[in-house]
Amino acid sequence: MRQHGTGTPMVYFSAKTPSRTTGKPPKASTAFNALKRDIMLGTLPAGTGLTELELAAHFQCSQGTVREALLQLQEEGLVRRQGHRGTQVSDCTEDEAVEMFRLRDHIECAGLPRVMRAPSASLIDDLNAMMAQMQQAADADDELLLASIDRDFHRRILQDARLPALDPILHRCLVHNHRFKISRSRGVRDLQATAQRHRSLIDAIASGDIARASAAMRRHIATIVDFGPDVFPETPQ
Repeated sequence: MRQHGTGTPMVYFSAKTPSRTTGKPPKASTAFNALKRDIMLGTLPAGTGLTELELAAHFQCSQGTVREALLQLQEEGLVRRQGHRGTQVSDCTEDEAVEMFRLRDHIECAGLPRVMRAPSASLIDDLNAMMAQMQQAADADDELLLASIDRDFHRRILQDARLPALDPILHRCLVHNHRFKISRSRGVRDLQATAQRHRSLIDAIASGDIARASAAMRRHIATIVDFGPDVFPETPQ
């Protein structure tokens, strides 16, 4: 285990890391989910070095399994793999966050008219079900589960735009939006209010009014983190 400058062992993993007493090596998805949770929550801060050998010992699995998990994290932009310099937790800067929000705004607001012209029959039911799941996660005080369902919610809308090549880009933006929001939040967050914010989107899409739906989406994105009118000048604050 690596050390702080004080000589105190650094705690790399949260209490929700999978148990190591099961006798069965965790799969790559287990390591991926545990590492992602701790990166999103800041337990693993930016710049933290992640070595395959240490992680394999921690998760009691092979280095190949760890490598697969790290590659998944790299695809989501949560770690940087730099050859001989190894793997480090990526930064979560305001400059990147601003550009991610702008890119997300462009993708979702450009795709929404396509969705509205030919929505699938199950779209509204799917969105209502996901919102109910977000409310359940809020009741359980599980912010990361809520954020995961939130990402699925927005990707489900884009799915009906029939622009599949944009889905991984949107997913990466959503991951960084949530990481940035969590890292900048202070105090207790109102998770039920976060879940309820999606009601206006569902209602606007269900109305069939493209202008209303587009305005609702822009406001939804613009008010996730208050960057002000310089980032989204056309959105009422």
